Amino acid sequence: MHILTIHSDYIKVEPQAKALESGYDQDAQPFNAEDALVVFISVEKGDEFNEIKIVENTTKEILSIYNQVKAKEIVIYPYAHLSSNLAPAYPSNKILNALVEKIKEIAPVKKAPFGYYKAFELRCKGHPLSELSREITVEKENKEEQNLALKAEEKLKSYWYILNVDGKLTPAEEFDFTSHENLKKFVDYEVKKVRTYAQTPAHVIYMRALELVDYESGSDVGNLRWYPKGSLIKRLLEEKINNTMFKLGGMQVETPIMYDLAHPQLHKYLNRFPNRHYLVKSGDKDLFLRFSACFGQYLISQDMVFSYKQLPIKLYELTHYSFRKEQKGELVGLKRLRAFTMPDMHTLVADMNAAKKEFYLQYKASMDWMNDIELPYEVGIRFVKDFYYQNEDFAKELVSTIKKPVLIEMWDERPFYFVMKFEFNFIDASDKASALSTVQIDVENTERFDINYIDKDGEKKYPIMLHASISGAIDRNIYALLEKAHLEQKKGNISILPLWLSPTQIRILPISSENHLKFAENLANKLEKQNIRVDIDDTDATLGKKIMKAEQEWVPYQIVVGDKEQEDGENSTLQIRARADNGKIFNMSVANLIKKIKKETKERPFKPLPLPRLISKRPKFVG
Repeated sequence: MHILTIHSDYIKVEPQAKALESGYDQDAQPFNAEDALVVFISVEKGDEFNEIKIVENTTKEILSIYNQVKAKEIVIYPYAHLSSNLAPAYPSNKILNALVEKIKEIAPVKKAPFGYYKAFELRCKGHPLSELSREITVEKENKEEQNLALKAEEKLKSYWYILNVDGKLTPAEEFDFTSHENLKKFVDYEVKKVRTYAQTPAHVIYMRALELVDYESGSDVGNLRWYPKGSLIKRLLEEKINNTMFKLGGMQVETPIMYDLAHPQLHKYLNRFPNRHYLVKSGDKDLFLRFSACFGQYLISQDMVFSYKQLPIKLYELTHYSFRKEQKGELVGLKRLRAFTMPDMHTLVADMNAAKKEFYLQYKASMDWMNDIELPYEVGIRFVKDFYYQNEDFAKELVSTIKKPVLIEMWDERPFYFVMKFEFNFIDASDKASALSTVQIDVENTERFDINYIDKDGEKKYPIMLHASISGAIDRNIYALLEKAHLEQKKGNISILPLWLSPTQIRILPISSENHLKFAENLANKLEKQNIRVDIDDTDATLGKKIMKAEQEWVPYQIVVGDKEQEDGENSTLQIRARADNGKIFNMSVANLIKKIKKETKERPFKPLPLPRLISKRPKFVG
C-alpha cells in the first residue's frame, strides 16, 4: 500500500467518466472538503491477501498524521499512479471501503469514487507536515515469498527436446517432424506461448448450437451455464472418472471450497501461486476459493495417523467446483474457465521408487482415459534437469509405453514443488494445445504441511506426494470432444459425439404424428427399458425437416416409422439412418438394434434422457 497525504485548505472532487468495466463505485457524486487530510492511495498486489492487517496498519498511519496536523476531516482518494504494481480492482476497492469504515469510527471521512476519471482542485497548506508519503506493508516475508515466486516464473528458462521411442533425446529445433504434425503444433504452442485466439474457436459455436453450454452474463467471466444436454454429458464423464479413480484405489473425500487466508500453511502455499484466486469476506475473516482440491486434502492428510504399512494412500475428490482467477484474455469457451470441475487425487508414497511406480500406473490410466473417450493426444513430460538425468531410463520407459515421440521440457532449477510431471495434450482446430490428463511428483508439500508417517524403525518421515488428475478438467474434455468433431468435419467426415455421450442416442421420426405416434411411443418404451436414450419428433414438420433437425443435433441413429412398421408391429424391420456412416440407411430388427447399441456403449456409464421425450414439449435454450 502506498499513500501520499496532503493537508489541504480545501479539495473539490468531480467524477467524470468510468475508468473501469467492473469493480467501480456505483454512486459517484461530486463533493467538497475543507481543512482536510487528503490521502492519495494505491492498493498493491499482495495487499489483498492480508486485508484485515493492511487496513489496520494503514488506519493507524493515517490517523497518526491526521492528529498531528489537526485536520477537520479525512478524504480517501484512490490514486493508481502511486504504484506500478496495483492489486486487481475489486479487492482494491474492497480494501479502501474497509479502510473508510475503520477510520469512520474515529474521524469524519469521505471517499472519492473508485474506478472513475476525476477532476479535482486542491490547495495545499504550507507547513512541514503538509506533504508526506508512506509505504505500508504487511507480513513482509509473505510478500517477499510471493515476489520470489513471480520472479522465479519470469526467469524460468525452458530447454525443449523430443525424446523418441528409440531413446534418443534431440533438441526440438533439430527434430524431424515429418509424420508428426500434431507434435509440431504442440511444440510451437509451448515454445511460442501464444495463448489467445484470433477468432472464435469451433467448440464455442458447437456448445451453443447444440444447446450444451453457454456464457452467463449474470456472473463473472469464465463461469458458464449448463443446459440439460450439456449437464448430461458432464455427469456421464464425471461418473466414468469416478469409476476410474476407485479402480486406482482412490478414497473419495469432500472438502470445503473456501479456506482461511490467514491459515499459516495455506497462506504460504498460496503465495506460490499469486493472483490466481478469488477472495471472499465472511465477517472479519478473509477467505479464498480453492483453485484445486489440494488444500482440503493436505489438511486431511495432515491430521491422518498412518504408518509405512498403509502406504500408498490415495485421497480423491471430484471438485464441484474449483475456482481460478485466470487472465481475462485467456478465457475462451470450455477450454479455460474460472470455475471448473476437476477430479483431483493425491497419493502418498514412502520414497522416490514408490513414487515412480505410482506415476507409471497413473500414466497408463491416463492413456486408457484418452483412448476410451476417443481423443487424440500429444504428450509433454517436464523435468528438473538433474532429476531427468538421474532417471533417464524411467523417461525412456514412459516414451516406450506411449509408442510415439514426446516433448520434453527441462529446467535448470526446481521452480515449483514438483520434480517431474506429465501432461496429455489435445491439439484443437486452431492449433492450440490444451492439457488434459496430468500427474506431478511433489517433493515439497508434505514437509510444508507436516504430513508425516512412521517408518518401520519407528521414525517420523515425510512421504512423497503425487498430484493426479487422470482426465483433467471435465469441462475441458467436452471442449476437446467438440473440437475433435470439427476437425473430423474439416476432413470431410461427420461431426459426432461418442454414442455413450450423445444426449439422444436414437430419435424416432413418425411420418405422421397423428397416425404413428402411438407406435413410436411403444417402440421408445421398449428401447428405454434397455437403457437407451430415445426421443420422438412429434412435431408437424415434414419428414425431411425432421431428418434435418436430427442431423443438426448430431443424433447418432434415426428410425423412420410409418404405416408399414405399424402394421408389422413388434416384429417389424426398422429403417435406420446412421449418422456415423454419413446418413447410410440400413434395415434391422429392434432386437438387433438393441444389441448393436449395447456393443457400442459397453461398460460406459448410462443416464436417462435429460429432456422431455417429445420434441414438441421442449423449450429452446439458445436463441
